[in-house]
Amino acid sequence: MASLSDQLDEVRRRAEFSLSSNSSAQEVRAGVCALANIPLPPAAKYRYIAAETMVTENISGNNKKETVSSLQRLSTALNILEKYGSNLTNSSRPKYWRTVKHNNPVFKATVDAIQGGRAVLCLYGYTNQQLDGLSFPDDVLEPDVGKVASVTLEVMSLRMELDKLIKDAHPHPEFFERLIPSLNKEDDPGISSDESTSPSSERPWERDMQPVSAPSQPKVDHSPGLTYASLTPTNQTALPAETCTICRIFPVSAHCPTCVQWLCTECDRLYHSNSNRASHNRIPVTSTQTSKSVSSSLSTWQCQHCTTVNKLQAVLCETCERPHLASAAPSAQEEPAQPTTPTEWQCKSCTVVNAGSSILCEVCERPRLATRPPVTPSRPNPPSLGLRDSEWVCQFCTYVNHTPATVCEMCDLARSEPASLLARPLPPSPVKELPQLSVRPVAAVTEDPDLKRQKLMREEGLKLIQLIREGEKKGISPEEVYAGIRVSGNSTVVPSDWLKTELPAILDDICAMAASYRPEPNVAPPAGLIGVGQDGLLEGQKGKGVLLSRAEAKQAWLTAGGDAEKAVIQALRNRKAKLKELKALGFGDVVLCEEALRQSGGEVRGALALLQRPLLEPFHKRMWSDEPEPPIDINYPDKQRVCRRLLAVYDLPSWGRSELALSLLQDAAAPYTLEDVVQAVRESHDRDFIRRVLAKECPICLSVFPHSKMQSLTSCQCSVCCSCFKQHFTIAVRDKHIRDMVCPVCWEPDINDPEHLNSYFSTLDIQLRDCLEPEVYELFHKKLTEQALIKDPKFLWCSHCSYGFIYDGDQLKVTCPQCRRSFCAQCKKPWESQHAGLSCEQFQSWKRENDPEYQRQGLAGYLRDNGITCPNCRFQYALARGGCMHFCCSQCRYQFCSGCNNPFHTTCSVAQCTVTGLHAHHPRDCLFYLRDWEPSRLQALLQKNGVAFNTDTPPGTQAGVCGVIEQKDEGSRQTDSACGAQTHPGQAGLCEKHYREYLVSLINGHSIDPAPLFDTNELVLACRRYQVEVIRGETEDDRLHHTRLLKKLMEDVPLGDKVPRKK
Repeated sequence: MASLSDQLDEVRRRAEFSLSSNSSAQEVRAGVCALANIPLPPAAKYRYIAAETMVTENISGNNKKETVSSLQRLSTALNILEKYGSNLTNSSRPKYWRTVKHNNPVFKATVDAIQGGRAVLCLYGYTNQQLDGLSFPDDVLEPDVGKVASVTLEVMSLRMELDKLIKDAHPHPEFFERLIPSLNKEDDPGISSDESTSPSSERPWERDMQPVSAPSQPKVDHSPGLTYASLTPTNQTALPAETCTICRIFPVSAHCPTCVQWLCTECDRLYHSNSNRASHNRIPVTSTQTSKSVSSSLSTWQCQHCTTVNKLQAVLCETCERPHLASAAPSAQEEPAQPTTPTEWQCKSCTVVNAGSSILCEVCERPRLATRPPVTPSRPNPPSLGLRDSEWVCQFCTYVNHTPATVCEMCDLARSEPASLLARPLPPSPVKELPQLSVRPVAAVTEDPDLKRQKLMREEGLKLIQLIREGEKKGISPEEVYAGIRVSGNSTVVPSDWLKTELPAILDDICAMAASYRPEPNVAPPAGLIGVGQDGLLEGQKGKGVLLSRAEAKQAWLTAGGDAEKAVIQALRNRKAKLKELKALGFGDVVLCEEALRQSGGEVRGALALLQRPLLEPFHKRMWSDEPEPPIDINYPDKQRVCRRLLAVYDLPSWGRSELALSLLQDAAAPYTLEDVVQAVRESHDRDFIRRVLAKECPICLSVFPHSKMQSLTSCQCSVCCSCFKQHFTIAVRDKHIRDMVCPVCWEPDINDPEHLNSYFSTLDIQLRDCLEPEVYELFHKKLTEQALIKDPKFLWCSHCSYGFIYDGDQLKVTCPQCRRSFCAQCKKPWESQHAGLSCEQFQSWKRENDPEYQRQGLAGYLRDNGITCPNCRFQYALARGGCMHFCCSQCRYQFCSGCNNPFHTTCSVAQCTVTGLHAHHPRDCLFYLRDWEPSRLQALLQKNGVAFNTDTPPGTQAGVCGVIEQKDEGSRQTDSACGAQTHPGQAGLCEKHYREYLVSLINGHSIDPAPLFDTNELVLACRRYQVEVIRGETEDDRLHHTRLLKKLMEDVPLGDKVPRKK
C-alpha cells in the first residue's frame, strides 16, 4: 500500500492539474477535499505556505467561542486569497490582474487584517512593493501558473480544514489541538446547547446521504466562489441556523448537493447564473422557523440598509455605520438590472458589466455579490409639488430640469439618487382620495413664476457665455463684453463690434472729463478720492485737470461697470494712489510723475523706468564712452563709497568682504595690489589665511609673491613664481631632453613610466601654452612629437647625424632625409657597397675577413659594433658595457641595465622586492653578475659548451693600451672616449674588464647557462634571489642537494629574456 507521502504527492499532482487547467468546480473541490482529508499535520502537508505559523499567529481567544471567531476571520481572509490565486490561474484573467491595491476595503478587512496574508501574495508573484499596493515585476509578463496553482491549492485546503474545525467535522482534529489549545475549552455557561455543532463522527459524505431538510445547526461552509460571508466583517454575531449560507439573512429555499450550499431564492439565482454552475441540480427545501430564531432576534437587530445583523447594544451598524432606526436601502426595483447572460454580471455599485470569470469589479474593485454602498445623504430637494413625472430639481443649483437626464442642464452636475419623495409613494391621505384632486394636473399647466425666472436666467446666461466666447476669440476680455452689453443696451448689437466702434469715443470723453473735472465749491470730493481738494484737483495740479491715457480710462471704465462718471472718479483715485507710490520711491515731482504715468498707460513699473532713465544717463555715458574707468581710490574719505565700488566692480560676495579688502589695502606694513587682495578675499574671509596667501616665498629666487603669482605642477605640491617657472621650462625645452621637464624643486614626477608620461605631458602642455614664448612652445611640441614617434616600429635613428624619421620601405639601404647619408635599416651600420645582396651577418663576416681596418681594431671593433642599444627607442651606441651597468639613453632618457636591458627604477613592480632606491632586477646570465668571474672561469664555460674565443692580440693595434670606446662622466657632462687601461697577455689586446665583456657577449650570444659552474654558496644565493625553495631533505647529502637545487633553478628560473643574443 502506498505511503501517506506518496498519496499526498498524487493528490497534489491531480488537484494542481485540475486547478491550472481550468477544470470544473466539482473536480477542483474534490481535489481540495482529498488533500484536506489526508491524515498529516500541517507542517508535513503544506510545502509553500507556513500553515502552522498562520494559524498560531492569527488565532486568539480564551474559550471556544472566541477561537471559532478567530478561525472564521482567518478563513475569510484565506477565501479572498483563494480568489486572487484563482484569477491568476484562470485563462481569462481580469484586466488588472498585475496589481493588488491596499486601499481596497475588502483587502483591508480580510487579507491585510491577518498575519501572513501579504506573504501568500508574494508567493503568487506580487513581489514589487508600490505606494498603493503590490504588483508583479515589470519584467514578468505572465504569472507562473504552476506555482500559483500549488499555492492556491494549499490556501483552499487550509481554508477547508479550518471550516471543518469550526463545524467540529475535521477527521483529524488532533493535528490542530497543539496549535489551538483553546479549541477544546468550553464556552461560557450562557451559550445554549442549540448552538453546538454536529457530532464529530458525522462525515461529509454521510451528510450528503441524509434526507434533505432545513439544517438545524449553523452551516458555515465556504464555497469556491466569492461569497458575501467572506466579505462581511468577522466580528458580527452568529446568525440563525435556518438562513442562507451565502447571505446569512434570508431563509433557505434550495439545497445544491454539488456545491454543498443551502441557498435562499435570490442567492440561488445569482450563484447558479454562472455557466460553470448552471447545470447543478438543486433540491427545494421547506424552511421551518423555530422559536430559537425568535429568541435570537431579540438579542440582535438587522440593518435595513446593508442587511448586516448587529448586536442589540450597537447604536450604529458595524458595516455601513448607519443608525439603528435608519430607513432601508433602495429597493430591488431601483437596482440596475443584471445582465441576463451567464457570462456577464453587473456591479451593483458602479453598474459596470464585468466578465463572468471576474470576482472583483474592474472599475471599483468591489466584490461580485456586494450590495450597493450607502448613498451620501444630500440636502433635501425643494418641494416637488406641481412637478411632472419627468421633471426633477437639481440639488446643487435648484434648477427644475424637464427631461429625465443624468446631469443638470444648468450646472452640468450629476443628478443625485432619486429623492425619497419621488422614489417612494406617499402614504394615502384623505385629501388625495377626494375626487376633486383629479383636476389638479390641469392647474400645473400654468407656468410657474419661479420656473419662468429660472428659464429666463438660463437663456440670458447661455447668451452671455456665447458672447464671451466669441469675444475671447477676438481678443476681448469678459469684463469688456459685459460692460459693452450693459452700456449699449441693445440686444441686437454684437458687443465686440460695439467696443470697436463706440468705446474709443467713450474713453476720449472720460479723458476729457478728467482733464476738465471741477467739483462745485464748498462740496467735499467723492468718498475714496484721496488727495482731491475742494477744488477737485490733485495736489500740485490745482488750476488744471488731470491728463489720462486711454489705458487708464479703459481700466477705470471697466471697474465702474461702464458708468462714465464713476469711471472719472475711479481714474482720479487710481492716479492719486500711483502718485503716492512713486513719491514713496523717491520721485516727488508731480508734473514728471503725471507725464510718466500718462506715457506708460498708468503702469507704475513703466513710469518708474521713464523716471529713472534721466538719472541713469550719466552712468550710461560713462559706460559706453571710450574713456577708462577711474581707478578706485582706497584713501577716499567716504569709506562706504569705496566699499560699494568694490562690490560693484569686483563682484565680492558680501559687504563684509569688501570692508576686509579695504582694510588689507590700507595696511601700510604689507603693500598688496588691488587685484591680488580681491582674489584672496573671494576665496576666504579669514584674515590670517589671506595674509599667508598674499605672502608666498618662491623656493628658487626666494622672493615673496601672492598666491595668484605662483605656479605649480599637478604632480607635486611645490610652487614657484611665474618668472622662475617660465625660465626653468624654457631652458629645459631648448637645451635638455623632454624627460627633464619636471618640477625644478623636487624633480618629480618619475616619467619613465609610460602611463605617467602621457598624463603628465597632457596637463603640462596646457600650462606651458600661456607661459612660454611661441617659438619655445613650438620646439616643446616638436620634442613631444618625437617622443611619441620613438614608439613607432617604423621609426629609425640616423647612424650619422642622430636624426629620427619614419621609414616605410622594405630595402636595407636607407637614406637620411637630414644629412642625405645612407645606412643599413637592420644593423644600423654605415652603408657600404659590399652590403648589397648580403645579410647583416654575412656582411660582418666579410668585413672581419677582408677589411684591414676592421682587422686592425680587433675585438675593440667587435665590441663597438656590438655596442649598447636602447630597449626603449632602439638608438644604438658604439660603446662598451664595462664599468657601471646603469645606462641612461641620451635620446629618450630611459634608464636600463646595459647587460640585460632590464629597467632601472625607484618604484619596483616586484611584489617581494624590499629595495627602495634606484635598482634593477638582473637575470643570472647578465654581465652584472658574470663580470665578477675570472676570465679563466668564463673561458672554461665557453670550452665546456664548445664555443671558440680569441686570446691573441690583433696585428696593428697599439700595444699595452685598450682602445674600446666607452661613456665617461666628466663633471656634469657625459663624454665618449677610449678606455686607455693596460692590457694583459692572452686577452686579445683588451683590458681585463673589456675582455670579460667580450667573453660574456659570447656566452649570451650562444644562450649558455652559467648555473652548472655555480658552487654551493652561489647556487643557494641564486635560489634565494629568485625565490626558489632551498630546504634540504632529510635523506639528502650535499651532492644530491646541490644537484636538486641546480635542476630546480634551471627549470623554474629561465635566462634573461631581454639579454642581447648577438654572436
